[in-house]
Amino acid sequence: MILSDRDIKKAIEDGYVHITSPYEADLFAHIHASSMDLRLGNTFKLYEHSKFSILDPKKPETFANNMRTLTVEDDDPFIVQPGEFVLGVTQEKIKVPDDLVVRVEGRSSLGRLGIIIHSTAGFVDPGFEGTITLEISNLNRMPIALYPGMRICQIAFEKMTSAAEQPYYKKPHSKYQGQILPEESRLSVDPEFAKK
Repeated sequence: MILSDRDIKKAIEDGYVHITSPYEADLFAHIHASSMDLRLGNTFKLYEHSKFSILDPKKPETFANNMRTLTVEDDDPFIVQPGEFVLGVTQEKIKVPDDLVVRVEGRSSLGRLGIIIHSTAGFVDPGFEGTITLEISNLNRMPIALYPGMRICQIAFEKMTSAAEQPYYKKPHSKYQGQILPEESRLSVDPEFAKK
């Protein structure tokens, strides 16, 4: 069951869902019939493709320290080049209860320009707390300017049949709990790749 606009507002007002934003006064203005828009943060991470020829989960040095961080001023654009992949982050920090799932989707207005905001990770587990890292790609043949503070994605809230037995904060391998900046992949600490 997806929460309606009425239920999203009530969940935030009652403290069932926690959302902190620099735009607190404007928070409810971007709640739609079944979703809520979130804004783009100022920090981006880009892979340094000139350092390594491959990203290899068995060799964490090829991606764990292979990203450059850029911070963009509020009124300055961040230009996403054609075919480029970057990590961005939402300005909003969310805290999801143990019986709710959040789905992250792109906005159709940006999709029509060729901007994808998640390559596969459009799912936020129950019990997660932090900002949402965005996996931004430009499918267009032209560069696209993105601005901090612009509405970049939308989230929908889905009620689960019961509270999770093991919410994200209790999961042994919850690698991104409490994240603030865009976080690069921590795939190398997954059990199948961790050194024995």
